Parts: sequence; structure tokens; C-alpha cells
Amino acid sequence: MMFRFAYPVVLLLLLVVGGWLVFALWKKPSAITYSMTSKMAGLAGRGNWMVARLPVILRGCALVLLILAAARPQLYNVSRDIRSPGVDIMLCLDTSGSMQALDFKLGGDPVSRLTAVKKVVSDFIKKRESDRIGMVVFGEEAFTQSPLTIDKGLLLGLVEKMEIGMAGDRTAIGSAIAIGGKRLKDLKAKAKTLILLTDGRHNAGEITPLAAAEAVRALGVKIYTIGVGGKGPAPFRVKTFLGTRLVHQRVDLDEETLKKVAETGGGKYFRAADSRELSEIYDVIDRMEKTEVKVKEFFHFKELYYYFLVPALILFGLEVLLKTWILRVIP
Repeated sequence: MMFRFAYPVVLLLLLVVGGWLVFALWKKPSAITYSMTSKMAGLAGRGNWMVARLPVILRGCALVLLILAAARPQLYNVSRDIRSPGVDIMLCLDTSGSMQALDFKLGGDPVSRLTAVKKVVSDFIKKRESDRIGMVVFGEEAFTQSPLTIDKGLLLGLVEKMEIGMAGDRTAIGSAIAIGGKRLKDLKAKAKTLILLTDGRHNAGEITPLAAAEAVRALGVKIYTIGVGGKGPAPFRVKTFLGTRLVHQRVDLDEETLKKVAETGGGKYFRAADSRELSEIYDVIDRMEKTEVKVKEFFHFKELYYYFLVPALILFGLEVLLKTWILRVIP
């Protein structure tokens, strides 16, 4: 909820009231009658100075509240009606054992490939406010982590929970493409996109990557592929009798197959050797897969003027009561 005044220009009258209040307090107060003249000497006291000006203070406060009420204070919120079908995007993310390689950095510190991917994918999801996004994770098996949804909070939570080996240690690229395409099948969207990220070679599952790409492309889905990792051996943490040590191992990234999959899918292949390149790749895809979004906004208001009007009337009543029955001011 947000706050505003519907007629803020009315608040300029507060300056007039402020000037009048200063003048009224500075000038000589109205005469006050007493039934016993012996008490007239008490007028010289400071306490009676404040009492004599109390009606003016009450009237000033009442005028301020009336001006605030006239400016129409409101609480409001905004709801949006998105009229564009947007883009349906399936993210197919590799969580196999090779994704624990420590050749990426975040904030200058070495992190696993999966940790870097989670950070970049989260940023990508946050940018696609009007699109439905789903997620498939794969290793030796491939399964839907989230169907297509506009609930970005749900997606971000699932990305955060991704772990190395959650779908097995091998790499079923064909199965991941097939399941991602199945989730996009028969959905009405302006564009359907599948983004596959892996750092290995297809070595599990019954369907080959190219066969899966051809089937998915026939459904009108565009495929982008991203190969993750550097050219040389990558460092891995390995437990030994002497404790945990860093051991460099070669990860076999099948770029040729990934290029053919992207070509078959009408998309593009990217290679990410570090966190910066990975982030730039998702930025490129974000720009390439934009769609015009028609948004209609609805404003819901709650009027608050009565919270100011009622106290103003009460203060005016107190002023009249004070002048008439207690101070008995002579006009």
C-alpha cells in the first residue's frame, strides 16, 4: 500500500494557516471576564498566558486538519492486467557431478560451476517479469523441477535448492531436451524457447540430443545451448587420506553436438568459460527473446479524509466550549 494526497495543491493553505497562527499568538489576547475582580492579578502569570491563547491553538490545529482532509489523503495500490501472452521459456540445467568443478568465480572467490549458474539464472528469472518460465534439471535422469509458471518466487526458491548430483552424475542431454519440449507442447504463446546448459557430453538416456532437438523444433520451440567450462583441466575438491585436496581433471564438453542441437533448434550456441561470460550470454538471450507486453494498470483507493475531518470538528467544539463556558471571552 502507498500513500498520497489527491489534491496536493490544497496543502499550500497550510502556509496561510501558519502565518495566521503566528500573528494570532503574538497579538494581545481577547479580554477574559472573571466574576471576582480580585483574581484579575492572576492574568500576569505565565500559565494564564497559555490558557488565554488555547482557543487560538485549538482553532489553528482544527484548520490544519481540515486542510489535510480537503487534500484527500488516500492509501492505494496498483494491480496489473498483462494482455500479452509473452514468451514461454524452459530452462534445462545440468546438475551432474562435473558441475562441481571450481573454475568459476563470484566476488573474486572460486565457486563451483553450479553455484555460478544458480546466480546467473536467478538474475535472468528476475528480468522476465511477464513471461512464464519452467525448469528441468538433469544428470543421469531428467525431470521437471517446475512447470511453466509466472511465480518467480517459487522459481528462485527452486534454483536455490539445486544441488550437485540431484539427478545423478552422468549427463542425459537428449532426455532433458525432450522433457523440456514436452512441457512447451500445445501451449499458446507468442514464442517458445528452450535454454539448455551443460558442461559435459551426452552419455545417458535413450534419446539422442539431435533426435530430441528435431522433435522439439517441430513443435515450434527455439533452442539455445550453452556450454560451460574452460578449455583445460578444471579443479575439483577430492577427499583423500590426507584431507581434502584440489585435483585438476579434464571435463569432456561436446561442443559439436551442442552446436548442432542449437542449429537444429533455430537458436544459437554459446560458450561460457567464466561467470562474466555466462552472465553476458543470458543477457544476450534476454534481449533476443523480448516480446511487447501490453499492461493495463488498475488503481484501488481507500479514502482517509475522515481521520482528519472528525478530529477537526472535535477541536472546533472544544474551542467553542472553552471560550463560552470556561474562559468566557468577550467578543
